[in-house]
Amino acid sequence: MVKATVGLCLLGTLGALSVSASPDLKINNTRLIVKLKNENSSLANSSIKSVKTLFGGYQVIYSDNIEKLKSELSHNSLVESVNYDYFAGRSKIEVPESVETLEKNYTKAINGFNDPGVSKLWAFNSAERAGMNISDAYEAMGSQTGEEVIVAVVDTGVDYNHEDLKDIMWVNEGEIADNGIDDDGNGYIDDIHGINTLVRDSEGNATADMMDKHSHGTHVSGTIAAKQNNGTGIAGIAAHARIMGIRTVPNNGDETDVDVAESFLYAAKNGAKIINCSFGKGHNEGGMLVKETIDFIGKEYGVLVVAAAGNDSSNIDRYETWPASYDSESLLVIASTTKYGSLSGFSNYGVVGVDVAAPGSSIYSTTPGNRYGNMSGTSMATPNTVGVAAQILSLNPGLSPYQLKERLMERSTKVSKYSTKVGSSGLVNLLDSIR
Repeated sequence: MVKATVGLCLLGTLGALSVSASPDLKINNTRLIVKLKNENSSLANSSIKSVKTLFGGYQVIYSDNIEKLKSELSHNSLVESVNYDYFAGRSKIEVPESVETLEKNYTKAINGFNDPGVSKLWAFNSAERAGMNISDAYEAMGSQTGEEVIVAVVDTGVDYNHEDLKDIMWVNEGEIADNGIDDDGNGYIDDIHGINTLVRDSEGNATADMMDKHSHGTHVSGTIAAKQNNGTGIAGIAAHARIMGIRTVPNNGDETDVDVAESFLYAAKNGAKIINCSFGKGHNEGGMLVKETIDFIGKEYGVLVVAAAGNDSSNIDRYETWPASYDSESLLVIASTTKYGSLSGFSNYGVVGVDVAAPGSSIYSTTPGNRYGNMSGTSMATPNTVGVAAQILSLNPGLSPYQLKERLMERSTKVSKYSTKVGSSGLVNLLDSIR
């Protein structure tokens, strides 16, 4: 499916290189996003403190005087584009309506799972009951097993000590914990479960403690892959997913494009095949770093990025939001539905910009400190889709990101009232997607 053309694009080398930041948008005043015409070129300028190379000519350049440097680079024949690193803008991130602990249960099975909170997972219902046919799919799978799939949750972090998550966390086998050494040479020290791009060392390198100080990323992670049939908490949708936690979204939602792009690249290079992107912003400043990162990791590493459509009750075919509105074959965009089968009142929509729908209202999942609670948003619909995608990929590891996206859309449950809301007219369906 082809999405709407991005509203702001590069208009030629110099025409796109404005020197002043938009007065309404905050920038990171320590770094610039630079794209070189030839990725093998290098820049020499006294205002450059350090350079982090990304891909395809993209560099993050650190400086004590970005205004001066940006002006000079705008007239450099080696430079294709130079942009500020804008913040998304502070916004309220969904928090649990309330939280609780759950008593363990190792015997009683509900819908095929002994996890005590599974009865609260209405997304597990059949398609006739507005669910994604999760329980029916596992009954059909029987003893069939799949391969491990690494899923990166780029969010507020993950409580990797949570009783229902600690056993499904991705572990970087090439790294020795807490020894202060980059053992595997991937550029990150002690990255056992992922990285934190919000806390950087003196050289500007992302650090390794991605513990969730909010709750959003932990909630997302549980929906995808909370340990099944351990008599504890809930059951995640995917049986063989491993969660790579990447803290890139501040508690106030004010992420930057550089941090997002670095997170996506880290995930891809370290084996993630699906990235959960439950965040977004209402402006695109003209730079294409995030869009081109999504394209790059899809083509080079076989990664599918699954993004929330947003919670503004808007048609994003007209009022674009990012990264959902980028046109990319390796990007899948998700709207939210209720347990009554309608689109959630808060959910964004768009037959061009939004691909498929999934349960997102009153979703029960893990929260920090061995607790559980309900949250609502397209942020919750996205991990429901990611969980299904991970289970499909586990059983069909040869699928490309484009084939996985196509399967999720084509084998969704068609709902007539979604036909003017999402491109596939459908609700994600695990049972039909594994057949």
